[in-house]
Amino acid sequence: MRRRMIVIGAAVAASAVVLSGCSSGGGGGSAEGRGDITIWYSNNEQEIAWGEQMVEAWNAEHPDEQIKAQEIPAGSSSEEVIGAAITAGNAPCLVFNTAPVAVPQFQKQGGLVSLSSFEDGASYIEERSGETAQQYLSEDGEYYQIPWKSNPVMIFYNKAMFEEAGLDPENPPLATYDEFLETSRTLVESGAAPYAIYPAPTSEFFQNWFDFYPLYAAETGGSQLIEDGASTFIGEEGEAVASFWRTLYEEGLAGQEQYQGDSFADGQAAMSIVGPWAISVYGESVDWGVAPVPTSEGVSPEETYTFSDAKNIALYSACENQATAWDVLKFATSEEQDGMLLELTGQMPLREDLTTAFADYFEANPAYEVFGEQASRTVEVPNVPNAVAIWQKMRDEWSQAVIFGEKDVTAALEDAATEIDTLANQP
Repeated sequence: MRRRMIVIGAAVAASAVVLSGCSSGGGGGSAEGRGDITIWYSNNEQEIAWGEQMVEAWNAEHPDEQIKAQEIPAGSSSEEVIGAAITAGNAPCLVFNTAPVAVPQFQKQGGLVSLSSFEDGASYIEERSGETAQQYLSEDGEYYQIPWKSNPVMIFYNKAMFEEAGLDPENPPLATYDEFLETSRTLVESGAAPYAIYPAPTSEFFQNWFDFYPLYAAETGGSQLIEDGASTFIGEEGEAVASFWRTLYEEGLAGQEQYQGDSFADGQAAMSIVGPWAISVYGESVDWGVAPVPTSEGVSPEETYTFSDAKNIALYSACENQATAWDVLKFATSEEQDGMLLELTGQMPLREDLTTAFADYFEANPAYEVFGEQASRTVEVPNVPNAVAIWQKMRDEWSQAVIFGEKDVTAALEDAATEIDTLANQP
């Protein structure tokens, strides 16, 4: 769930600072080693159920190569726990909850095995995920994570509030910035909703993934924040996204104070930027609809990109039996296991043939189909050095200029780009 992901991610910045002075990766494993392995998976109920059945299926067929599985140990964040395990040299073989933003730091520590080092490593990843896989390459051209699952974010809206405001709840005008703003004004001015939308206005680096970044991905047709070592957001497209959000805040259509709770579930906002996890969370408690994130000119839904909100799998260098771990990783991302992941969690496997491979699932669960289609058009955080510091700089400038109006938007973007370009090109 997005709310839970935010809690988990909150200490990545702190852990990155702590780990930056460490270089021990706890290596010593063998690429040919076979035998028992240990894995960690996420501690939410749905993923535990998936993990348990996956482990049971593997262990039944491999008596000499057993998986011992557990939830990620408790800590202020999963990234901090993983980083500490790398430093101590006792990381598990596989972690089924590796945040892409943390991969550059884990790699710098020497804590990750290049999956490209396996004979079929790169080919397996690219055949499963298609062109999307390229976003997960590290700077050395190798894969240190396998794209696993995504929660592509879209606009959830409250149909009852839209109807109360006199808006069409089945076809709401949300495609362009002008439409979205006018709809937002109608929602608030009619009294149907206190706020049109209420993304967290707090300062954590990852909050930009749920306001700026989805719309930037859509506006640019799939650009990442950084490409070829340079920031991409200076210019017309970045300014359009920032100006759109600035208008929402300036007119009181989006909240500037931290909300303690879920503003969408609590009826404080008529819209929210969320992933498919929201379907089971809001269930029947909110009469919701879903729409793509808006663009300045109204890109068709079939061409609209968004933020992936992915979690991936990495193989850690402390693993003694790396050959077994690689086989387990492939087993866990097979079509059969991807289907179980979809069935049990509602999260989207990052595979090229998602909607066709699991056509029966989407036919039986039509609410998820729009997310399945969206999953083929997602943008990931750039896989670059100092990733957390980069996003923190972006958030600081965004907060000052866009949320609170204390700085010129153009100047803020330019200042962010200057420091981000420096950070992206430092070791």
